Amino acid sequence: MPFRFALVGAGNISETHARATATLPGVEIAAVGGRTLDRASRLASLYGATAYDDYAALLGHPGLDAVVLGSPSGLHAEQGIAAARRGLHVLTEKPIDVTLERADALIETARAAKVALGVLFQDRAQPSLRRLHAALVDGRLGRPLLASARVKWYRPPAYYADSSWRGTWALDGGGALMNQGIHTIDLLGWLLGPVRRVMAQTATLVHDIEVEDTALAILEFASGALATYEATTVGYPGYARRVEITTERGTITIEHGRVISADLREGGDDLVDPASPASGGASTPIVSDVSGHATLMADFVAAARDGRAPLCSGADARRSMAIAQAVYQSARTGASVDVDER
Repeated sequence: MPFRFALVGAGNISETHARATATLPGVEIAAVGGRTLDRASRLASLYGATAYDDYAALLGHPGLDAVVLGSPSGLHAEQGIAAARRGLHVLTEKPIDVTLERADALIETARAAKVALGVLFQDRAQPSLRRLHAALVDGRLGRPLLASARVKWYRPPAYYADSSWRGTWALDGGGALMNQGIHTIDLLGWLLGPVRRVMAQTATLVHDIEVEDTALAILEFASGALATYEATTVGYPGYARRVEITTERGTITIEHGRVISADLREGGDDLVDPASPASGGASTPIVSDVSGHATLMADFVAAARDGRAPLCSGADARRSMAIAQAVYQSARTGASVDVDER
C-alpha cells in the first residue's frame, strides 16, 4: 500500500515538499490544505490530490498516513497535535514551533499517540555533512575548538510586506535567526554537540517588521568549543552560507550545506563533496535542490513504518529551538543565558 501524505500549506515550501514527495516511490500526495480552496486546489491539481480549506476536514481524508506541515511556524505544534491525536504521523518544516512550551507539547503528544514526529532540517541528510558528523563523533578530527558561522542573506522588503505572517513574533517566531538562520543553528548543535551558554545581540536594521533582521551571537559548547554566529536578511545581494570548524586536526569549511574543503594535518579528502555547491537561500526562498528534503521524507516514511525515530526527531529539533530562544533572551537582557537543552 502507498504511504499517503497530506500537505498542509499551499505556498512555496509546500511546493518544495510536493516536488520532493514526487521523487519517492510508494509515497503519494493524497490531500493539500490551504488558507483558501483556490490556493489549495492549484497545488492539489498537479498531483491528483484533494484540496481542502478546512484543517479538521483534511485530517478526516480517507486513508491518510501522515501530515507534512508547511504552514506558518507558529501553527506547527497546534496542527501537529491535532494530527497526532487522530493517529497520523507528523513531519513538519523547521522550526518545530516558535516556543519551547508548544514544542514540548507536540513532542509529548506524538509520544503518547505512538506516532512518528520528524522535522525538516535537511543538512542532516547531506552526504558530506553526514561523513563530517561521523568523523567528529568518533574522534577522528580531535577535539572541536572554534567555529564561525555566517548566514549573510538578503530578502527584499516585499518578502515581508507580501506575507501576513513573515516577520511576526506570533507566527514566524523571530526573523533572520528563527526563519533563515535556524538551519545553521541546528547544524552547529548537530556537529559540535550541546550548547551550554550564549551571548547575543539582535537588531532590526532595514526591514519594517516586528522581529530582527540581524542577529549576532557567541555560543559556548559543553565541550568547551566556542563559535561566532551571524544571521541577517540585509546582506545584499546575498552570500553563500558558510561555516568553518577548527579542531585539533585542522579546519573544515562548509558552504551551501556541503563540505568544500578539509585542511587537516593529514587526510580529509574523503570528507569533501566533489560536486559544486548548489546555491540556495542566499537571495531567494525558493528551494532549487529538493534532494535533502526527499532524503528526510523517505527516512520519515521508513521510521513511521518501523516504529523508530526519524533522522531529525522532534527532540532533536527542540535543541535548535532552545538555542534560538536563548539567543533572543540574551539579546533582550544583555546577559549571557544558559541553554535549556533537555
